[in-house]
Amino acid sequence: MFRFFLTAAALVAPLSAAAAETVRFIACPIYRDTDSGKKSGCWLSDDPATGLRYDVSLSPHKPDWNYAVMVEGIVSAAPSTPCGGTVLDAVRTSRLYDTPCTRHMLPAEGFPGRRFVLPKRNITPSSVARPVPPGPYAERVFPVYFEFGNDFLVYQYSDYLIEQASNWINAAHPKKLIVTGFAATQPEVISGRSMAEPADLAALRAETIAETLRRLMPGMAIETAADTSGSETADKDADRLPSQSRRRVEIRALF
Repeated sequence: MFRFFLTAAALVAPLSAAAAETVRFIACPIYRDTDSGKKSGCWLSDDPATGLRYDVSLSPHKPDWNYAVMVEGIVSAAPSTPCGGTVLDAVRTSRLYDTPCTRHMLPAEGFPGRRFVLPKRNITPSSVARPVPPGPYAERVFPVYFEFGNDFLVYQYSDYLIEQASNWINAAHPKKLIVTGFAATQPEVISGRSMAEPADLAALRAETIAETLRRLMPGMAIETAADTSGSETADKDADRLPSQSRRRVEIRALF
């Protein structure tokens, strides 16, 4: 059983020294039961190497407190610590289902949490008309991102990116789409563990997105491919996280 968590008095990273720092570690998640309205509870995680506690609540995919998470994030320069941990602004928490954890919940302990707001990548209701993307139209690539070791679509992240792509494709009418899956197959040591994705995950991710597009756009010519080189992209929706950018699918529209 994995038990990488500290007491409520765990250290908070000094913001002046840690601003813009990127952190990566594996640990059990901690839930803090704050009450600033609906969905205001906090997710925290303690770096086992430093003892520092981080607020990982802003990850688009939330932890499951039954399993460890691989935390990847950029330390926020904001001085606020509404949950009792240094905020990771751009952050991912990939759930590691092969590593069980003991559930750990903390009381509010005076921390307010944060009021719920819609995520920045949020699909508007289907009843709202979408503006037609302006031309001219030419070859273009749309990325979609994944958790470590997973080919599942991420709610309020993958669906948003797919909608952006499909709106443009429906307006542009390309001849075909090439859907290429990528996997981070090069081992990296994180918290003492060698972490790498299996090569066949690239093809599985490509097929997940290809099948989604087939259902959204019947009759569209779609081909799939796989790339296990671990290449990165500087796309803004990877939130400046190189590790996130390696776990993706690219939808390439060809004319």
